[in-house]
Amino acid sequence: MTNLVILDSSTVNPGDLSWDPIKNTVDKIAIFDRTPEELVIERAKDAELVMLKHTALGNDLIDKLPKLRYIGILTTGYDVVDVSYAGEKNITVTNIPEYSREAVAQYAIALLLEVCSHVGHHDDVVRTDKWRKHPDWTHWDFPIIELDKKIMGIIGYGAIGHTTGQICKAIGMKVVAFNSDFPPYDENDLGDIVSFDELITTSDVISLHVPLTSETEGYINKDLIARMKDRVIIINTARGGLIVERDLADALNSGKVYAAGLDVLIDEPPRPDNPLLSAKNCVITPHLAFSPMEARKRLIDIAAENVRRFLAGTPQNVIKPYDAD
Repeated sequence: MTNLVILDSSTVNPGDLSWDPIKNTVDKIAIFDRTPEELVIERAKDAELVMLKHTALGNDLIDKLPKLRYIGILTTGYDVVDVSYAGEKNITVTNIPEYSREAVAQYAIALLLEVCSHVGHHDDVVRTDKWRKHPDWTHWDFPIIELDKKIMGIIGYGAIGHTTGQICKAIGMKVVAFNSDFPPYDENDLGDIVSFDELITTSDVISLHVPLTSETEGYINKDLIARMKDRVIIINTARGGLIVERDLADALNSGKVYAAGLDVLIDEPPRPDNPLLSAKNCVITPHLAFSPMEARKRLIDIAAENVRRFLAGTPQNVIKPYDAD
């Protein structure tokens, strides 16, 4: 009997979708909205297959799950599992690549447009009567930035980065991109691939689309920010750990970084003392770029196919020790 446990289902499917595609792949399934660390072993001890999204499955927990032979990560990023260690234990780990490509790219642009146009703030201006009390027929509290011909630097030109770049080109931006250890999404679209140094020093906007690994943790720090153009804009829809938050807050408050649009933080939700909460010109949203129903439906369908293929002996979307977007 094939036994599958989903440890944290709530952010994939809060009740507006069906789990049937996954249910139909196994004999027995248990689905939990969320699972604290102290209940992981109790809930997964008899499972051969475990699915999770942001519940960390550390090596110590893996050691206590002797029946485990498959971990299905219900997202693209995979920093919640030590893939190398799982491989040593003959446990296959898969993820869901590209399911949120369109959604996250759209959201990265939404953050960029918000910090350039301050639409939400100016809606408040109208509703709080500031506009009515102003002597002119128009009123703005922040400078409005035109993005046409600005340089968008994309770090990580995988599926999401590539789609983000396409949207930027459509609104008149010049797109440059950097890839480190993995190929760009479209091998035929190499005209805008540049060196890391060129991207960092010439971009008006920098958008992050790389996984969180030991190599990329703290990627954006004070030393790197010092090399960026003055009044650069930073967008992050990838992982909070890519940025040293204190360094970014200091750069925002000094004006070196003009603005930041962040959908991810190191601690989620943030601690009250997170310096970005009080930093100047910093838009933060609660890690929701992936969340359109269309994207989550694709996720469930791909997750079901991942299980089917694994059980058939032809696994797909298997994560190697270093794999990316």
